[in-house]
Amino acid sequence: MSQPLINKFVVVGIGLIGGSLATGLKQRGACAEVIGIARKSDTCTEAVNHGVVDRAYTSLCDIAGELGQGDVIFIAVPTLSVSAVLDEIKSCVADSVTITDGASVKGSVQRAAEAVFGVVPPQFVLGHPIAGSEKSGVTAANPNLYENHRVILTPLENTSTQHFDLVTRMWQVVGAEVLSMSVAEHDEVLGATSHLPHVIAYSLVDTLAQDIKNPNIFRYAAGGFRDFTRIASSDPVMWHDIMRANKTAILQSMDLFIDNLSRLRSGIEHEDSSYLLSVFSRAKEARDEFTLMLAKRHAAAKED
Repeated sequence: MSQPLINKFVVVGIGLIGGSLATGLKQRGACAEVIGIARKSDTCTEAVNHGVVDRAYTSLCDIAGELGQGDVIFIAVPTLSVSAVLDEIKSCVADSVTITDGASVKGSVQRAAEAVFGVVPPQFVLGHPIAGSEKSGVTAANPNLYENHRVILTPLENTSTQHFDLVTRMWQVVGAEVLSMSVAEHDEVLGATSHLPHVIAYSLVDTLAQDIKNPNIFRYAAGGFRDFTRIASSDPVMWHDIMRANKTAILQSMDLFIDNLSRLRSGIEHEDSSYLLSVFSRAKEARDEFTLMLAKRHAAAKED
């Protein structure tokens, strides 16, 4: 039997993101053992009972002495909780252990690591899987969540090639396409393509539920409303943290969207058919092109 890619895989935060990677690696025989770390003992017990992890603890330092080269710690906690995990890592984890994360904002993670260590350690590979679900918690773990999805790694100048390569291979094992970009570019791109849509979805649902006093609003909502607002069922704590951590990029995207929405409102108010048709036509063309691109990528992945 061939040697697994990872010896001990330690997941800090046993929810959708961390649990899905843990079960994905287990199912594919890519690690010898999965160890979970969670704040609550009940979560630890639930994760073991559901087969998400082999064993679980409430403190990383409980098992840090077991870890060394070939082991991976994956930080899968809300963005603003990463700093506390890094504090614990500094106190008890050897510098031979590979560390990576799944936070949606990379600039805040970089700053947190610099605050804790003085400089981002070479063993720490910043990353972000572009996959998710409106579900959360231990029971949401899905071993196939990352298949045909992208993972963005944002290596720094001092990032170790050895640790970077291991993290890259780890994500590839669970079916992900791994890309690299700078921290700044990542936060700008995700602020527009992921964070802004969540802002809009949350605001729309809140507006309809709280401000429009019509009991039939949701009763007669069609499939388009359901599809568009699905992401408003995502974990509020996680998205609260993302909004604070990537504030600058999100506000820039929001300002641009608000300006365009104001122009669209004016076009509707003044029955400016030319403007309305141009906006709708451009949007349809862009959306169709995006759909075609996704279809081609999916077909290529099936051929592989």
